Amino acid sequence: MQLIQNDPDLSAYLAADDAIDHHHPLVRETAARLAESADDSYAYARAAFEFVRDTIPHSADSGDMRVTWRASDVLAQRTGICHAKAHALAALLRAEDIPTALCYQKFEMLHGLVAVRFHGAWHRLDARGNKPGVDAQFSLGEERLAFLPDPESNELDYPVLYAEPHPAVLAVMKTAPDRPYLWEHLPKEL
Repeated sequence: MQLIQNDPDLSAYLAADDAIDHHHPLVRETAARLAESADDSYAYARAAFEFVRDTIPHSADSGDMRVTWRASDVLAQRTGICHAKAHALAALLRAEDIPTALCYQKFEMLHGLVAVRFHGAWHRLDARGNKPGVDAQFSLGEERLAFLPDPESNELDYPVLYAEPHPAVLAVMKTAPDRPYLWEHLPKEL
């Protein structure tokens, strides 16, 4: 699948916004701590991916009803759905000047993940969090995502790479009082 930048300006994929608040002190502190043991930007990207995937539980897996959407809140509260975890990973990567996009897959509801730009190409990563039957890994070669769409079930990968969270997704995340409400109101498709 050919990934398509929504914004042709690569600097848009380094920008901060309300959800990807990579200038927030907690994001900066976390990024600095992860960067200490990384030899290069590739090693840093792997460390940031594994940190978000492994230390911030997906709220559905942990039973946490709280809804987080801002990267700094995801890091502070240590919880989030796939979209929130994607915001946190994007913020950590952008904090170290690694262009990062948000992208989506269609299943029963939209699934959020990121794409990073290395060596002139975009590579999708899914920090949703592993569990039995889900084994997402950091890879700049063959994709190792949490889920693969089944076209016969009307599932699909959206090829568009967004510099900011999709407005329909973000609007629901910002107003959801709890995760059950979020599940009910998240868009089913873009």
